[in-house]
Amino acid sequence: MPTLTTRLFVVRHALAEDAAADGDDRSRCLTPKGRKRFARMVRRLIDAGLEIDLIATSPLVRCHETAEILADELPGTPPVVTLEALAPSADWNAIVEWTVQQDAARVAWVGHSPCVGRLVAEAIGDGSAAVRFAKGAIASVALGDGLGQPGDLEWLVTPDLLGRRA
Repeated sequence: MPTLTTRLFVVRHALAEDAAADGDDRSRCLTPKGRKRFARMVRRLIDAGLEIDLIATSPLVRCHETAEILADELPGTPPVVTLEALAPSADWNAIVEWTVQQDAARVAWVGHSPCVGRLVAEAIGDGSAAVRFAKGAIASVALGDGLGQPGDLEWLVTPDLLGRRA
């Protein structure tokens, strides 16, 4: 029987280029500044106790790159799984179904705005809530009884909020 997911981290991709060289929105990459700021923020969160067992990401390049930075910075380098349901217009039911099937207590979802805000709103039991995410922001939702019941938004941080300290 899989471990009950008790902590959900919802991540908006870090700062990305305005347009991809090939003109395809799906292939937009992170900027060097976006990479650096996101990695610095993740290191600060790790110092504060951040732990993640599994990372699911949208298939778009900017999200996959954000997920890889997150995994590379975390102790134990948790696996990164590409999940089509996290692409723009994220599919809440498909993401939840996938997550429930995993053997992970702490799962991160990496996606896009405004979808990440809607995912947090659904996770806390208020699908109408307006939760705004800056690029590279991470939210932590405590799930007492897994994804079947409303959770509690514990925190939402942005790279700017944590400052420029390495």
